[in-house]
Amino acid sequence: MTDPVRLRHFLDGPWPRRAAILADLDGCLISGNTVLPDVSELFDRCADRLWIVSNNSTDTAQTLSDRLTRLGLHLLPDRIVLAGEMTLRSLQAVRPGARLALYAEPPLRALADGLGFVCDRAHPEMVILARDRALCFADIARIAALAHAGVPVTLTNPDPSHPGADGTPQPETGALWAAVAAILPRAKAMSLGKPAPDLLREALRRANATPGAAVFIGDTPETDGAAAAAAGVEFVQLARPGDACVLSLKTGAC
Repeated sequence: MTDPVRLRHFLDGPWPRRAAILADLDGCLISGNTVLPDVSELFDRCADRLWIVSNNSTDTAQTLSDRLTRLGLHLLPDRIVLAGEMTLRSLQAVRPGARLALYAEPPLRALADGLGFVCDRAHPEMVILARDRALCFADIARIAALAHAGVPVTLTNPDPSHPGADGTPQPETGALWAAVAAILPRAKAMSLGKPAPDLLREALRRANATPGAAVFIGDTPETDGAAAAAAGVEFVQLARPGDACVLSLKTGAC
């Protein structure tokens, strides 16, 4: 499917019977603290096969599960795969106790402490850049200096933005990195966030499902769609809140 559709169209189709339903978060399930139309039905019908797969780099699975519960959506933390948390957990498996210059919100900083990483912005072994709303001029200068000195940089995700509560784009990790890259045009940064397939493959592993038995719903073909293609999972693009739905003009299926 190439044209964006409403979640109602997805629910009325064959996809909810798949063995694993993978879903992006912002702009698909919630918008700020607003639960989007028909999402409650998705949770009710597919709760035992639903997995959130998001480039979110602010929350951990636990803090997001708690936040969703307050919105009336119940999903256990082990069914939530987030780019920020997976970045730290994947790193912990290969570089336990590493010294990190970590730029992130409190939930990820607390997770890094719990995993045994050492916060060291003076002499780090690597830089981890997440969506950090407190990032300032001095931080950008420091990250650029570390990258210039050859310290490896990892982004929790490369997204330049995500939709806010009213659909207005909000700065994401990729926008923060763009400020550094403007200073160092040749600087490179790694990321396992979408459009890489790592998050989807982790969800499939937890679900014990093959790519052909799953479906992924998301709102951004450049990231969600590309990640689904790389993982071999069918992609259904959802229209963002406030967006016109292309199919409504063609078939009325929106």
